[in-house]
Amino acid sequence: MIAPSILSADFAHLADEAAAVEGSDWLHVDVMDAHFVPNLTLGLPVVESLLKATDIPLDCHLMIEDPGRWAPGYAEAGAYNVTFHAEATDDPIAVARDIRAAGGKAGLSVKPNTPIEPYLEILREFDTLLVMSVEPGFGGQSFIPGVLEKARIVRRLVDAGELRLVVEIDGGINADTIEQAAEAGIDCFVAGSAVYNTADRGETVRKLRYQAAAVWR
Repeated sequence: MIAPSILSADFAHLADEAAAVEGSDWLHVDVMDAHFVPNLTLGLPVVESLLKATDIPLDCHLMIEDPGRWAPGYAEAGAYNVTFHAEATDDPIAVARDIRAAGGKAGLSVKPNTPIEPYLEILREFDTLLVMSVEPGFGGQSFIPGVLEKARIVRRLVDAGELRLVVEIDGGINADTIEQAAEAGIDCFVAGSAVYNTADRGETVRKLRYQAAAVWR
């Protein structure tokens, strides 16, 4: 699965930018509040507009404080998957259940330096685990390969039938890094500048998908 990130798109023409990656599995939307991370991007009103402009399921990544207050609203609006950060709440299970009750899939994200082991027991409450392979907050950063061990740990649990969730990765994914991420057991690859900095975004998505799928075959 390939999820182009509109963080690298032209915010003045988001409907066109979404259309340019038609055929993608998800459209990744980075929501930043200038508190949990230093950057400020977009919020629920823009997501609501995007939902009217594209049929691609929206994968909303909330890099925000107090996700328990804000996350369910994205699911209520129609976002397919709503992911929040483990580091942003003391009660991730409650937030996940509220997202699901609002009609969305629930995702948990962990920063590069956050160990996955403390969260393994609660992952059955989630539909997605988003492994950050850069520090959240800005696009265009270099891939941190050391985070792939987290993916391997969770992939083993999924393959053993102990968990049922999508293992997703975000940060520095491109033609040079997607294969090693796939080898670690990643299901869904978020790609921002690797897609939107090319002339034919749709073709780039297809090439990235082929690269990842070749590892799985």
